[in-house]
Amino acid sequence: MRRALLVLLGAIVPLAFTGVAHAAPECPDPAWTETPTGTDAQLRGLSAVDSRTAWVSGSKGTILRTTDRGRTWKPVAPAGTEALDFRDIEAFDADHAVALSIGPGDASRIYRTDDGGKSWRLSFQNSDPAAFYDCVAFFDHRRGLAMSDPVDGKFRLQSTSDGGRTWKPVPAEGMVPALDGEFGFAASGQCVTTVGPRDAWIATGGGARARVLHSGDGGTTWEAADTPLPSGASAGVFSVTFRDPRHGVAIGGDYAAPNAPGPAVALSADKGRTWRTPPEAPVGYRSGLAWLGNTVIAVGPGGSDLSPDGGRHWKSFDTGSLDSVDCARGACWSSGAKGRAARLGGV
Repeated sequence: MRRALLVLLGAIVPLAFTGVAHAAPECPDPAWTETPTGTDAQLRGLSAVDSRTAWVSGSKGTILRTTDRGRTWKPVAPAGTEALDFRDIEAFDADHAVALSIGPGDASRIYRTDDGGKSWRLSFQNSDPAAFYDCVAFFDHRRGLAMSDPVDGKFRLQSTSDGGRTWKPVPAEGMVPALDGEFGFAASGQCVTTVGPRDAWIATGGGARARVLHSGDGGTTWEAADTPLPSGASAGVFSVTFRDPRHGVAIGGDYAAPNAPGPAVALSADKGRTWRTPPEAPVGYRSGLAWLGNTVIAVGPGGSDLSPDGGRHWKSFDTGSLDSVDCARGACWSSGAKGRAARLGGV
């Protein structure tokens, strides 16, 4: 059933008191600036480089790149991959990127380009019919992890130390046992995240509890923590992101019941060891998260939300459908259904 389901701003700082009353500076409301891509593919993979450059990927073998603030998007996918679904892409700059396609067996693949998508090299192709790779993330330009749903009772990982040019399996001994039915959601390329040289987190659902797994040694050993988010065949944690090694936000819900009540957000201040529900949360299911300073941005099919205080309070600012959001060097981009891609303004 899991296969069918998936293949289906800085904090506001008050002016210093000087004895004279000052009016708070007015900031424009955030808004997405649409950047037409010329495709109707569902773009769940996204990697922001800066305000000019971003990469998106998705269904129908689609990979696009812009280097002019989204005025134009150039198709740059590997030849002969039209049947693949590129659910995650990780770009290092305008020329170097790694793209992950999902699916059972050999549909799970990783490609790398060093020339802006003019050419690609297949660096990993899954040979285990029981594995299903969902997400990939990098600690730096060389070291990264790719995650598969559990095989033989544990999540499976591949690691790279050369920027995704080669991959090797991570020994299963350090991985915690998976719950019955537990898996990761390939919904936004954000079921794995990293901060710094050693810390990584995995978001899960599908089982009796929605969990976040944490590794403090680059992916060798892992611990699991329960979150208050709902879990089930179509519910759990869809995205997890950390501002620094201690402070993180997890978001999700139930994509089969996107407006169902219940906590959709959880916060951690201890590296993901414990999670709590904030005073406010976006209404309904959300699939993507990103930090912009102390501000958190969340997106999903039901709209976009912003929290200026690290996830404690939220404000909706867009009602359109989006799947993923990513911020880098002060710039935020988003992507989603029907080829939608946008750049954020007003924060």
